[in-house]
Amino acid sequence: MKRIYSSHWSDYELIDAGNDKKIERWGDIITIRPDRNAYFSPIQTIKEWKDKAHFEFIEETSSKGNWNTLKNNTPKEWQINYKNCVFNLRLTQFKHLGIFPEQQTNWDFIKSNIKPEEKFLNLFAYTGAASLVANAIKADVFHCDSVKQVITWSKENMKSSNQENIHWVFDDALKFATKEVKRGKKYDGIVMDPPAFGIGAKKERWKIETKFPELVKVASELLTNKGFLIINTYSPKLKEEKIYDIIKEYFPTKKIDINKLSLKTTTGKTLEYGELTRVY
Repeated sequence: MKRIYSSHWSDYELIDAGNDKKIERWGDIITIRPDRNAYFSPIQTIKEWKDKAHFEFIEETSSKGNWNTLKNNTPKEWQINYKNCVFNLRLTQFKHLGIFPEQQTNWDFIKSNIKPEEKFLNLFAYTGAASLVANAIKADVFHCDSVKQVITWSKENMKSSNQENIHWVFDDALKFATKEVKRGKKYDGIVMDPPAFGIGAKKERWKIETKFPELVKVASELLTNKGFLIINTYSPKLKEEKIYDIIKEYFPTKKIDINKLSLKTTTGKTLEYGELTRVY
């Protein structure tokens, strides 16, 4: 599979990776976090990493942990910029800080392919980076997530970016999209970043390999003829061939690009972040 690379920018740098960890710079603050895709050896030593870093995340379970402070008097909440968007970052117990920087290539794709007043739907939207990028172009943005706290976080990012008028949707992404189909709605751009697996509010199990066909079908019913769809997937059980076959069934006339989403470290290593599919 071909790779598509996101880029560093002035406020973000993937410095090095290896031994199931990565070291990153977010503005002036440097963190060390676990990353299972960093199965190789790093270029720099762990001492070099810790001499640079302000915080290191220590896993306690497969999904939670705590941050160790490596440099005192470092703020645990701060802001970084991407072009004209402002992101509020903070240390969470889930190792995330508030954005997924590997999505940078998608932000640029959205900026190049959505126009003012066109309708844009961000499903599984997290803290809204893609929403802010589209909203900065004056698209008509609908932001859907099922976690109240991240919608609140997204609203903070909108306010910090001096933006307004994003439509906030607190709902299960697939359920909302299905309701939009029944309402006859159409969108000129759709981005979705579904989890590989999870447990819903009513204890229902989510597996992307079983839900993927339904997501694509609903997207095909929502998308305008000239619209674009971006889907990120992170399951080794959902292979490129299967992704292509499902996409082709529902989008027989559109161009389909499937690549391994990747980022290069400053030291020259490559981290992969699952499959990135674009339909346009």
